[in-house]
Amino acid sequence: MSKWIKTKLLMAHDDVRPVIPDTRKFSKSALKSMLGAYGMVYVKPDVGTFGKGVIRVEKRGAGGYSHQLGTKAVISRDIDTLYGSLAKLTGSKSYLIQKGIHLVKFNRRRFDIRVMVQLSPQGVWETTGLIGRVAHPGKIVTNYHSGGKPMDVKRLLGAHLHGKQMNRTVEKLEQLGVKVARHMHAKYPGFRQLGLDIGFDHTWTPWILEVNTNPDPYIFNQLSDKRMYRKVMRYRRAAQ
Repeated sequence: MSKWIKTKLLMAHDDVRPVIPDTRKFSKSALKSMLGAYGMVYVKPDVGTFGKGVIRVEKRGAGGYSHQLGTKAVISRDIDTLYGSLAKLTGSKSYLIQKGIHLVKFNRRRFDIRVMVQLSPQGVWETTGLIGRVAHPGKIVTNYHSGGKPMDVKRLLGAHLHGKQMNRTVEKLEQLGVKVARHMHAKYPGFRQLGLDIGFDHTWTPWILEVNTNPDPYIFNQLSDKRMYRKVMRYRRAAQ
């Protein structure tokens, strides 16, 4: 369940490493360094689900910093004040800092894509589902359980890409999912499914924001077309 362990494992894959955002353990020095380098970061619990506890931190143009947990944004005048505020939120739990990716948007709302990868009944890794997750207007996370809206991937991508460009992007997501699953399965052969959360920046680089080893399959039931959901559930039952 540790995001840190999964990140280190993914960083060992030459093809996957370039799309893993810089991730470090939470500390004052890491916070200062990464905000200086990237301007925006996410502070995340090392172990957690549904986007709970995720904090967005940004440098402000006029000086100072802001951080947001849920719908509330707080301003800090300097790095010491910021770190003190974050330390109160993180408490004694282990947290990570991840380079912030400025996600492309749909109707001015950030979105990412959940890529479901499962071991088929024949023992072959296969991408069985793709679904978009559009953030709640006032929130920083896209998770369905935190108010995110599930949407058809092609509708989301179609607002930005067309024809062959969109098809190539979908194919790239499917291939990346299988590549990650094979790599992680070689080290940890016990799991049978993965959920990759992938976000695109303005260059359409598919950044792997998180990998879930026990992904919720029921989000796919939110789509009007139930074929994807039925396949995900069929593979899930076969693996039990």
